[in-house]
Amino acid sequence: MKPQPPPKTHSEIEIVRLVWLAIFVSVFSFLFYYRQGDVLLYGDAVAHINIARRVFDSKTPGLLQLGTVWLPLPHLLIMPFIASQRMWQSGAGGSIPSMAGFVLGVLGIFRLVRTSLKRDGEVGGAAKLGAWAAAIIYAGNPNLIYMQATAMGESLYLALFIWAVVYFAAFAQQADTVKASRSLTKCGLCLAAACLTRYDGWFLAAVLVVAAAVVSIQHVKQRNGGAPRFVVPQPRTAIVKFVLLAAAAPVLWFAYNAAVYRNPLEFANGPYSAKAIEQKTATVNPAKHNLLAAGSYFLKAAELNVGEANWQGRLWLALALLGSLVVSFSGRGRIALLLWVPLPFYALSVAYGSVPIFVPTWWPFSRYNVRYGLQLLPVFAVFVPPGISFIVQCAIKIRRAEVSWNRWAGAATLLSVLVLAAASYASIWRLGPICYREAAANMRGRVVLDGQVAGWVKSLPADSTLLMYLGEHVGALEQAGIPLRRVINEGNHRAWKQPVDPEGLWEHALADPAAYTDYVIGFEGDPVWTAAKERRLTALVEIHTSGQPRAAIFQPRTQGRAPSPK
Repeated sequence: MKPQPPPKTHSEIEIVRLVWLAIFVSVFSFLFYYRQGDVLLYGDAVAHINIARRVFDSKTPGLLQLGTVWLPLPHLLIMPFIASQRMWQSGAGGSIPSMAGFVLGVLGIFRLVRTSLKRDGEVGGAAKLGAWAAAIIYAGNPNLIYMQATAMGESLYLALFIWAVVYFAAFAQQADTVKASRSLTKCGLCLAAACLTRYDGWFLAAVLVVAAAVVSIQHVKQRNGGAPRFVVPQPRTAIVKFVLLAAAAPVLWFAYNAAVYRNPLEFANGPYSAKAIEQKTATVNPAKHNLLAAGSYFLKAAELNVGEANWQGRLWLALALLGSLVVSFSGRGRIALLLWVPLPFYALSVAYGSVPIFVPTWWPFSRYNVRYGLQLLPVFAVFVPPGISFIVQCAIKIRRAEVSWNRWAGAATLLSVLVLAAASYASIWRLGPICYREAAANMRGRVVLDGQVAGWVKSLPADSTLLMYLGEHVGALEQAGIPLRRVINEGNHRAWKQPVDPEGLWEHALADPAAYTDYVIGFEGDPVWTAAKERRLTALVEIHTSGQPRAAIFQPRTQGRAPSPK
């Protein structure tokens, strides 16, 4: 007789239910936005998909096609899902890692709160209700729901960030050194992945290394009766391994940039960096060199991601601050305060890192990088319920309610959280998530232009070779279903030859388009357009779209046929 598996505990059943709920929300929202044609609204989403695609679909395929500014992990995760032509063209392949990140993030928030609110190793009613309240706030956020349906990296990074904090909390709470070592190693692995996903992770790594040193010293003091001996706890290898994992990704990226581009800071000061883009476009930054203003813009973006009305966002922030104070003084769950790490990082980035944030209520009254405010969503999810719980407990004490009323405090807290989330999220859905509106307002013109160019490109002979700068409008080729191996682009040269590669295919094609290509696709102001005009190539088609640069299809050779739109 086969042995029967042990019955699932109540905790495991809860987790299974939560995972299925998160999967349902993720898949349903993806299908909704996919049918609306909104999965590829963000230009960055299109770029992520095509960076991943050109690693294996290019005239010069290979890992060097990953480029330098964006970190490589999201593109490597996307690659298997866009091998299919249909998954690439539709953008669906790029959404899969983001959707997985959403589900893992929901589970991580649930796990973090349950772990933080334990009493004597037991999960009580308060921990269960708090975990569900936090998971609902996180999973129900309309802006995160939209972002996870796209190829953008927000939900993936948030999942890695949350789980790094989850495992760090386990390390800090566990007395068993073996278990603590395992938790710290898992934290290091999540941290390494986060560092390969977004630069936020680099700042997080530095903070967690310092925090690990502080926790280690406290562990030593406890084992030695409070004696201040500053030594690394046993096993020493766990701390060393954690530091190596935390440093591995940044060191690897510096080494990659140094080896390939002959500049270890190419991602920070190269021609495609945020600094170079700011100088090239003369982008206004209302908080430049002002740390306080930069922090204010980031907090305002965070508020707009959880509430459409000003009072809603301020209420969320006030409750999160109150909840953080409650956690700080209660002694339970203090490790979760690490979720505030994005605030100093983005304040520094906006003030000194050429990363502006525009919000519609403050000058210059526009929307740009508002999605960065989602990095504080875990803060709202984890700390708003304790803030509301504190208010409920105070109300009970002030009214000198009977003891029986205390039994309903948890239910009242959960109900208040649900009412706040429902009211705020309903106002967001009514107008549309601000992250969606940002993409729609800023990218619609580009999408229209790409669609028009795609219509003409599809009419070109199937065996023709194209010359095109892919930096801004690679989406036109994606929509047309043109394999990137048919296109000579700025990635087809030896990157370590700076500023140009004399023997590069890209440079040769620009110098003599007729010798290398059948058709040239240029957008006003880009290198291909400039080369075509300098060589007085014949424009077969010129495309004009409101608010966008002119585009043209040139024919460097006399043979061939003129295209007709499809």
